[in-house]
This record gives sequence, C-alpha cells and structure tokens, in this order.
Amino acid sequence: MFGIIVAAFMLAFGVFLQLTKNPRLVHNKKFAWVFIGIGTISLIFKILNYK
Repeated sequence: MFGIIVAAFMLAFGVFLQLTKNPRLVHNKKFAWVFIGIGTISLIFKILNYK
C-alpha cells in the first residue's frame, strides 16, 4: 500500500513540475518527465501485483 502512495505522489509531483509557472522551478521541468514516467510505470505494476 505504501508503494502505491509513493508512486502516485511521484506521478503527481511530475505533473506539478510540468504545469508550474514558478520561476524557481522552471529549470526542473526536464525532470518532470522522469517523475511522470517512473511514477506511471511503478503505479501500474504496483496495482497489477497488489494482492
């Protein structure tokens, strides 16, 4: 259950980085796709393997 929460948080943080207009976070937009990718893939596999 904790892994699903962490994966969802990573996905949400990646989306936040992609959509933010904050000038302090603009240089981190290239990392947004990393967080979105890792969060999505891990969330899918955590849900599929959840028992």
